Amino acid sequence: MFKKLLIVYTVIFTSLLLFLSTALFAQKSAAPKPLRLFLIGNSFSQNATTYLPVMAKEAGQSLEIGRAEIGGCSLERHWRHVEKAEANPADPEGKPYKGKSLRMLLSEGVWDVITLQQNSLASADVNSYRPYAAQLYKFIKSIQPNAKIVLHQTWAYRSDATVFGHIKGAASTKSQEEMWEKSRDAYHTIAKELNAAIFPVGDAFHKVVTDKDYAYKKDEKFNYSNPVYPKLPQEDNSLHSGYSWANKSFKLDANHASDAGKYLGSLVWYACLFDASPQSVKFIPAKVSPEFAKHLKKVAAKTVKGQAKKFNLFN
Repeated sequence: MFKKLLIVYTVIFTSLLLFLSTALFAQKSAAPKPLRLFLIGNSFSQNATTYLPVMAKEAGQSLEIGRAEIGGCSLERHWRHVEKAEANPADPEGKPYKGKSLRMLLSEGVWDVITLQQNSLASADVNSYRPYAAQLYKFIKSIQPNAKIVLHQTWAYRSDATVFGHIKGAASTKSQEEMWEKSRDAYHTIAKELNAAIFPVGDAFHKVVTDKDYAYKKDEKFNYSNPVYPKLPQEDNSLHSGYSWANKSFKLDANHASDAGKYLGSLVWYACLFDASPQSVKFIPAKVSPEFAKHLKKVAAKTVKGQAKKFNLFN
């Protein structure tokens, strides 16, 4: 009798152990489904997502990013390349993305979120978005009908830029503030027309550059008229690339993002994509001080509060 019970218990124990081992193996083997993000943009989309993969990995999120980016590319130019490819798939003009067309790239699996943006110089002119944003939207939906389409609201140039965003024809905005106001209005107008979400990076930049305690302030002690190589001005808290020497030529990039600007942009994208708090991010770029990083995380959190739920990104 004892032997029979021992055999029965042994069989039960072995079966249970086998079941638990199989379940555990299956759990470990089943990798989380990645969020597949596709960017249609330019250097500004590259800037704003620089640290996004690091943040996603830190949080245990699986992220795949596809890109159709050309430096300085406008919505109109992206659409012109689509027209060329649709008319003749062999036309090199239709395949500007490392030898591929937008259709080819969008057809590479299922994309969950696809972003669009205007080039920065035209971003303040709402008419420059039309009809190209809508045409690209329809084209994307014809290939990826279930994708969430989001507009990446880009940022205004630094206050000491020599040129700001165009408004109409030869007219331009006159300041960082006006460029932000006009570009913000344009993005929100087009988002409403397309019923699309917005990643409000431009708003996050504006919150920082208008904060008297954290805004960039020009180095009044530096001789900008007669700079001496390789000296550079102090540019603490600048969200833009700023001054540099290239082949001993003193140059200003008041447009693209600095490491701090890239960090802020990535925090906004991370928060919106994963409905997560930017303040939980531990990663800080080497060139961003812990104090400033803390402020940027706070600004990102405040800027995107309710953003994901508002635009129904996760349903």
